[in-house]
Formats: sequence, structure tokens, C-alpha cells
Amino acid sequence: MSYISGPITRPEGVKAHVGIIGGSGLYDPGIVEDPVEVRVYTPYGEPSDFITVGKISGVPVAFLPRHGRGHRIPPHRINYRANIWALKSLGVKWVISVSAVGSLREDYKPGDFVVPDQFIDMTKKREYTFFDGPITAHVSMADPFCEDLRARLVETTKSLGYPVHDRGTYVCIEGPRFSTRAESRVWKEVFKADIIGMTLVPEVNLACEAEMCYATLAMVTDYDVWADHPVTAEEVERIMTSNVERARKILYNLIPKLQEDPTLEKCSCCRALDIAIV
Repeated sequence: MSYISGPITRPEGVKAHVGIIGGSGLYDPGIVEDPVEVRVYTPYGEPSDFITVGKISGVPVAFLPRHGRGHRIPPHRINYRANIWALKSLGVKWVISVSAVGSLREDYKPGDFVVPDQFIDMTKKREYTFFDGPITAHVSMADPFCEDLRARLVETTKSLGYPVHDRGTYVCIEGPRFSTRAESRVWKEVFKADIIGMTLVPEVNLACEAEMCYATLAMVTDYDVWADHPVTAEEVERIMTSNVERARKILYNLIPKLQEDPTLEKCSCCRALDIAIV
């Protein structure tokens, strides 16, 4: 983030190597040892909440609830720039995003995990970049996720015996409303997307600009409205609770494998700005 200037205020000596951004249902990782809450001030305002910094199997970890504790910030009002800046300022190299999504495919069932490899942006009025001038950057998003981190997420999830899809296109809508049936059919039949959510963009864009290795662990809670699969709030809550507990186990088993820095041989996330600055 050396191209971006601005004041950063964080507690002296507090550092983390892995960042976890918790989505709907995951407001507290529950697996961090010796947790301390820190407040980070950024040039873009305050992050969604205090950041919990601690360790998992000796690896320094920073956990940030994307919507704030208690789900008080809707997706279109999240301060994505402050969130990513804050994690970067703490020294985070790897970012694991956990989010709840709807399914646009019969075979991506409620309770399954998806580690997407592509996205389609249908958001409308968010802050998408750190580069508002005078420096301009055109960062390639051809392959928006870190392939190394994606592979590790898939491998860890499979090793625990949880159903996981190793690829998928995530269509990100503005929210906070859900899609109409007509829109849902467009996402499925015209765009050929696989899952739908409201928070991936611009989080993934900003992580790329910050040259951080980013991947998403998406938790399917229900079928989107294209399908004739009525789902009750009780059912969604049951699936969400089950998935959150599984997500914690995935993180607990994955993070010890992320002790080293990302390597240029396996991904280009940490040099995304090399050919992007104009």
C-alpha cells in the first residue's frame, strides 16, 4: 500500500499475519487464543468494528466482523476501504473471507461450501478503489482470487469431510433487498452464475489493490428465488448455525498452514500493482 498516503493509527506492536473477515453468522471466530480487541483508525474512517487480534496454533490472526457485531451494518453501507486498510496496516498477508450465499444451481445445495474463482459485479454505488487520484491504477481482475489460498481452502474443507465446490462464479448484488424472480433467472440462465451474495465487491477489489492474498469461503444457506424450494427462516438459521461451526473448524485447521508469507511462484496477489500504476 506504499502508493497510498494517509494517517494510520493502531496500537503499537500489534501485528497479524492472517486476516479473517466474518460474514453473516460469524461475528466471533471463537477459536482465537489470547484475544485482544484493537481499534484501528484509517484515512477512510472506522472499520466495521473493533478487530480481535490473537493467535491460532501460534499464527497471529486478526478477525473483523464485516457487518459489525450484531449484524448492524447492511452490505451497501459497509466501509470496505477502511476494513481492508485496517487489516493491511496490521501486517496481514492472507485474507480469508467467510460469507453466506444463495445458490443458483441445483447441485450447490444448502449446507455446501463454495470456494469461488470468479465474480460478476452488479453493485451500483460503492467505493471500489483506493486510487482516487492523483495516482491511477488499473489492476487486473482476470483471476480475482488467490489460487494458492483457494487451493488450501478446498483441500482443508475436503479433509474434514465437508461438501465443497472448488469453483464457482459469485454474482454480487447491491442489496440489501433480495433479487426478484426475473433477476434471479437472469443470474442463473443468462449470466450462468453459481452463487449470489452482497458483500464480495469491492472487498476483493481492494484486497487486490492492497496486494493481499484473498479467497472466499462461501456458505450456501438456501436456493435463490429462481428455484421452487421454499425455505423457512428456521431452516436457514439451522443451516447457518451448522455452517458457522464447520467454518470455524476449517479456519482452525487451515491457518496453521499459512505461517509463511505468500510466494510469487504460486500467485501474483502480492505484486498486483507492478503493472497497474499509470
